[in-house]
Amino acid sequence: MLLLLTNGPLRLLFAAQALYWSCSLIGITLTSIVGVSLAPIPALATLPLGILMLGNLLSVHPLAMLMQRRGRRVGLFFGALCGVVGGLLLASGIYIGEFWLVAIAPLLIGTYQASAMYYRYAALETVETSQNGRAAALVVGGGVLAAFIAPEIAVASRDMLAVPFAGAFVALAGLAAMGALLMAFLPDGGIPTRSGSSRTVMRALLGRPVIRGAIAVSAAGQGIMILVMTATPLAMKYCGFDVDVSANVIRWHLIGMFLPAFVAGPMIDRFGARRMASLGGFILAASALVAVSGVSVSAFLISSFLLGIGWNLMLLAGTTMLGEGHSAKERGHAQSLMELGNSITATIASAVSGALIAGAGWNVINYGIVPVVLIAVVLMWRGSIAKRATAGA
Repeated sequence: MLLLLTNGPLRLLFAAQALYWSCSLIGITLTSIVGVSLAPIPALATLPLGILMLGNLLSVHPLAMLMQRRGRRVGLFFGALCGVVGGLLLASGIYIGEFWLVAIAPLLIGTYQASAMYYRYAALETVETSQNGRAAALVVGGGVLAAFIAPEIAVASRDMLAVPFAGAFVALAGLAAMGALLMAFLPDGGIPTRSGSSRTVMRALLGRPVIRGAIAVSAAGQGIMILVMTATPLAMKYCGFDVDVSANVIRWHLIGMFLPAFVAGPMIDRFGARRMASLGGFILAASALVAVSGVSVSAFLISSFLLGIGWNLMLLAGTTMLGEGHSAKERGHAQSLMELGNSITATIASAVSGALIAGAGWNVINYGIVPVVLIAVVLMWRGSIAKRATAGA
């Protein structure tokens, strides 16, 4: 926490992270509800969330290249500004009752989401290498504030305008505007890109085992977290639990995602990213074992809390490891690869979670966590061995 008090740019990124996750939680909570009420057919109710995921995927690489050329401040300000415009367009669509506008507007919010994923990388550039773990963790930890304030903002603003829920997205736009203002004050400068086409540079990066291992750990944690988090409310519904009970379980999951960051960062710096990633994988496996242990509120709550902790450790460890495998001139391409991996696994996981819970069942989903974690951890340690072999040659 002392680092947060003494590092001005880190404080800006911490606050921006809290604002982004507040926007994200409001959007996740309300967008599908709005979709159900406005969609011409029920099958299109989740289209806005799908468009948001698409916006994320389409924006990840261009944003990385923009920040590589022009600096963090320009890219992160632009991303937050997209959140402002997207929130206002979505509110307008709700107000006038136009589903097509509600469906398209999340494309811009997806760009905001993609830009916010780079906050933790920006944090690494504000500290010495020995403090990378705690810098990234402190920024991710900003999300813990959102877990407490976002539901209250959503409830307070949902009836702020004459049409229900329109006011909530005006509030979302306001939060994104505050994030853009913070990013306008972020000190930064661009770093020249490595010569050669993006495809050539990214292929060269993927040829390095340490890069592949870092991406595997981060993407596995992200995909598992999204898959199980999305499936949890459905599983609880099938088990006969009330929506309010499910909401409390998800809240504890969010606390597990963000609160451990304040401890995880110093642990990564002290014990190493690979040990902490391995611990994160073990915790994810433990989460699965608790989930299949019985049908009870406590089993759902504890497994969801552990799921958040495991995701936190794997994301932060993967982010820290990534920096070991690229130069400053390759920064944008390497970070783009990691975020593409995270976005692709998250998109696939969110798309298949409903079908898996209905077809295969809750236990099968959780048992499937173990081999995915094992593969990611093996790839990570193979990358470490290859790196040591290269260094000793």
